[in-house]
Formats: sequence, C-alpha cells, structure tokens
Amino acid sequence: MRHLFMGVVALGLSATGILLNARATAQRQSQAQPQREKSNMELVGYDDLQGRTAYQPLVHKQGTRWIAYVGHHGDFLPNPLTAKVEHNGTSILDVTDPKQPKYLAHIPGEQGKAEAGGAQMVRVCDGTTLPRADKNKVYLLRTFGNSAQEIWDVTDPAKPSRLTAIVSGLRGTHKNWWECDTGIAYLVSGSPGWRTPRMTLIYDLSDPAKPVFVRAFGLPGQQPGATGPVPTDLHGPISTGPSGNRVYFGYGTNKGGVLQIVDREKLLNGPKDPTNEHLLYPQVGRLDLPPNVGAHTVFPVLGVQVGEFAKDQDGRTRDFVVITDEAIANECLEARQMVWIADITTESKPFGVASWTVPEASGNFCGRGGRFGTHSSNENFTPIYYKRVMFFAHFNAGVRAVDIRDPYHPKEIAYYIPAITDKTDKRCVDTGAAERCKVAIQTNNVDVDDRGYIYIADRANTGLHILELTGPARQVANFQ
Repeated sequence: MRHLFMGVVALGLSATGILLNARATAQRQSQAQPQREKSNMELVGYDDLQGRTAYQPLVHKQGTRWIAYVGHHGDFLPNPLTAKVEHNGTSILDVTDPKQPKYLAHIPGEQGKAEAGGAQMVRVCDGTTLPRADKNKVYLLRTFGNSAQEIWDVTDPAKPSRLTAIVSGLRGTHKNWWECDTGIAYLVSGSPGWRTPRMTLIYDLSDPAKPVFVRAFGLPGQQPGATGPVPTDLHGPISTGPSGNRVYFGYGTNKGGVLQIVDREKLLNGPKDPTNEHLLYPQVGRLDLPPNVGAHTVFPVLGVQVGEFAKDQDGRTRDFVVITDEAIANECLEARQMVWIADITTESKPFGVASWTVPEASGNFCGRGGRFGTHSSNENFTPIYYKRVMFFAHFNAGVRAVDIRDPYHPKEIAYYIPAITDKTDKRCVDTGAAERCKVAIQTNNVDVDDRGYIYIADRANTGLHILELTGPARQVANFQ
C-alpha cells in the first residue's frame, strides 16, 4: 500500500484526488444508461476518436480502401500519434475492415470550445472525378472553425497536407456541400457585410488548388444593406448536380425553419448582385415552417413510386424532402425536434404530409440527460438505402433507422444506442447551486457508405461506432 501511495505522489496526485475521481466516476455511471440498447442493428467496429467531441462523419472509397473523415467540435486534447496536445480538427481513419478501424491522422482545427472552434464539416472528392484536378490526388474540403474554408491533399490519408485556404476572415461556417463531378461547392459561411453568420458562398473547386469565386447567396433580407428582421441562418444545402438541376437549402436550427428549393442553373448563371430580386430569381419553391421547427438537414427523396397509389391514374410517383430539425436544449427544455416529410411534387407548393419521432416514454429520454430529439439524417444516396431506409441521429436515443418506402407513413425498423464509456462527457442544466449534470450518449451525426455500413459520431466524446442492419430491418434495404 505504501508503494502504491508513493507511486501516486510521484504522479503528482493525492490519495484524496484519487478517491474523489473514483466517486465522480461512480456517480457518472450511476446517472447514465451504461449498457448499449439495440434492435435490428449490431455493432461492427468502434474507435474512441481520441476522446474528441465529434460532428460530421464521412466515409469515402479511396482506391481499394475505405477512409472515414470525421469533423470535430472544438476542444484541446492529446494526440497519441504526435505526442502533442492539439485543437480538435479532423480525424482520419482506415475503415476498410470495419471490425478493426485504424486511426491514421488528426489534423488540428481552430482554437476554441464546442462550435467556437474545431473543424466540424468534411467533404471529399477524387481528382479522377473533379474536372480540372490532379488525377492522382484526393482532396478534403473542410471548415476551419468559424473563420475559414480549406482544401487539404489527403492522397495519403495518413499524411494530409494543406493545399490552400479557399476563403478566410469569416464569422461562421457549417454544413458544406461539394459536387465532385463538377467541382461546384456550396460553402456555408459568414461573409463580412452579410447580416447573418451562415449564408452561402459558392466556389468552383474543379481545380481545388485554384478556387474560383462564383457568387454569394442567401434569403432576401440577409444580404448587405438590407433592413428589417434578419431571416434565420442557413444550416446546409444538398445539390442534385446538373442532372437534377436543384439545390435544396435548409435554414434554421430549432425554430423559424425554411426549406428553399432552387434552380441550380439559374443560381450559378443568373444575376449575382444580391438584391432581393436576384436572390429570388433561382427560387422555385419555399416552405416556411412553424416558429418552433427548424430545418437542419433537408434531404431530397425523389421519384418515389407510392405503392398505395399504384392503381391511381395520377400521382403514382411523387417527390419528397425529408426535413430534420436539431434539438439544442438538454432534458427537453424546448419543443420536440423531429422529422418532417414534405411532398414537393409540385415544387412551387410544397406541403407537409408526415412526421416521425422517437416516443419519449419508450426510454424515459427526457430524464436521461443531454439532448433528446433529432439532429440530422444521413446524406448519402447509395441505392442500398435511397428511397427505402433513412437513418437519423437522435442524440440520447442513439441512431434510428426508419422505413420511408411509404413516405406518408414512416416506420422505425431498427435502432442502436451506444453504451457510455469513461470518455463520455456530462451534460448539464441550470447553473450555480441549481446545476445538475448527467452523463449521456449524444449521437450527433450519421453517415452510411456504399457497402451499407452505418457510422455514428458522438457529441459527448464517446467516439465513432460502425454498425449494420440485421434481421427484418436488413430486408428492407437493397443489398442486392
């Protein structure tokens, strides 16, 4: 015992500190849901991401390898690969064998905590696809905190190197979109002079080493010189490229949401001076949501053959957008944020036709700690899942798989809530003497790859989980 005590002293710790840490750990575990919960979904592989709070995962096939790129919220933690303490940025992992993911590199991000730092967003394109890029290279587009957008050379994902800064001096960033076949990138940014920290700067990145500015875009009222109330911030766009000729913009976090449908050709080639008239020129449809509903992710689900309408003369095939809100308050101290499905078959008149949420009573989720409600959906168009299954990050309710083959009646078919670990962080409500904290899983974002694996990243530092559908849920997907 004396030797143990001396060892503790040598580490600069006191016996009292050890006891307090042990008590704190026991309290954390007693407050949390320590075991995983699942239905028709199994864990394949796991990495703790060095204990970093995670935002966007993206999995890219790179030659014969599958590489996961994970954007992080801000923090300052050790990187065992470099033996340095680094600001959270971008994690890079080889997930070719999903059972044994291998951590390859960490690219530090901007100084700051949570959404004030890090490098939340990642997109990746091959030089073989981009029209004017080096065909031997692979490129990473990422945010640098809230101040810049960057391009990195990740041809060797274990040795990333910064290629260029696309734009700097910003005051906000978020969920970018990059068309790999054209190089057009829609960068969520806070451009100086604009009245909102999140609008769109469009760049031609067909040669990522030589970015070309195309235009700035936002809702009327967000542009420089406008007056009156400022419309809600942009959260992110999704483009269908030249073939679909549409860009879907989602505005709002947990309130004042807007779905905007834009003609891509008019957006890129129409008048670019940001007057109200010019900002409205490419718009073909808009859906304004209620005051307590946001539009974090707007995912187009197009050309759905609705089985119920198979014998109808008209309307058998319809277009939809799946709108996902973001919960932002812990322990349900806000309106429920959930999934809304809009019928956009007539684009100029979109309307809501369905909604979906996890029943709170199914897991006493408001009492578990942390956020409960949706945050985001997958954004991958793989035919394994497209128009069949969507995956939703639901914070302390984990990831949920929903059958959307009948968009008017979405139905949950699987879920997975990870177990907490010693790295899972607490989440608090109130302040001072009234503050109370609980340890809770906070599944933040989700991606799927073209093999059908599901990747979830945790906001509360728990890491990256790689999953697969099982049982009846797997039969809904199109693995053939």
